[in-house]
Amino acid sequence: MNPFTSVMNIALVTCESLAQYAAPNVDDEDSLLTRYLRAQGHTVEPRIWSNPAVDWLRYDVVLVKSPWDYFDRVAEFYQWLDRMQQLGVRMLNPAATIRWNADKKYLLEMERAGVRIVPTRLLPRGQAVEAAALLAEMGQEQLVIKPAVSGGAKNTFVLTRQDTAVRQPQLTELLLHEDFLAQPFQARIQEEGEWSLLYYGGEYSHCVLKTPKSGDFRVQHYLGGGIEPREAPAHLRRAADDIVRRFAAGCLYARVDGLDQDGELLLMELELIEPFLYLASDAQALPRYETALRRMVKL
Repeated sequence: MNPFTSVMNIALVTCESLAQYAAPNVDDEDSLLTRYLRAQGHTVEPRIWSNPAVDWLRYDVVLVKSPWDYFDRVAEFYQWLDRMQQLGVRMLNPAATIRWNADKKYLLEMERAGVRIVPTRLLPRGQAVEAAALLAEMGQEQLVIKPAVSGGAKNTFVLTRQDTAVRQPQLTELLLHEDFLAQPFQARIQEEGEWSLLYYGGEYSHCVLKTPKSGDFRVQHYLGGGIEPREAPAHLRRAADDIVRRFAAGCLYARVDGLDQDGELLLMELELIEPFLYLASDAQALPRYETALRRMVKL
């Protein structure tokens, strides 16, 4: 970075294809961010994380934005993170934090630290799991089964008492390859929605309420989910503030996803890798992002 200027040479980390995550009613967030940062005078170049030809050291900062295929090639992704650390690349969010956050078993660590999470059972790779017994042990009529390392609702499904026989072969096959998590189905997502609170540089920015399309439980916008800008309820904000303070130190961005249950935040996920940031949902989101970036890079 030129010490006599206040602009940065930025690599914006993405993946080979974003097409499957697009929705006609939602702005292309990478383009929004790139245009805004360039308008502030910064040089911004989209760079595919898996491209071995990229010279990451030529950038002042590497912003991890949309490596949305990492969960399909997680071993390669971890190797890339290791390489970035070995090179001493300035990465936001930090490589060590991204590695920790890539595996949703971090939820169990947060629970042990006193954070209220959606009840979560680890289903280790290679373990024989009887679908009907799992429902009985967790005392549930419905469970959501999801990979511990995943994104975009990949291999995520609802297991019910009525379809255990049908789902058993699928569950057995999936557990041959990776760890999974089992969580009680949260009807509140369909009734009210899932809250997402956005933070930049550790400071609260804005909030949205995400709702699934009729008949679905997945809130992702590219699966038909809705996005509504909302004021963050004070009790959710207090809990999210504490989570970000404790678990997102040194992060440019953080997204706290959760439910409002019995007047408390029930954490679904803490997104520190490559979350959609709902930059178009608040007029000050982009300025706040850039201000946090400047502060962290100490311009």
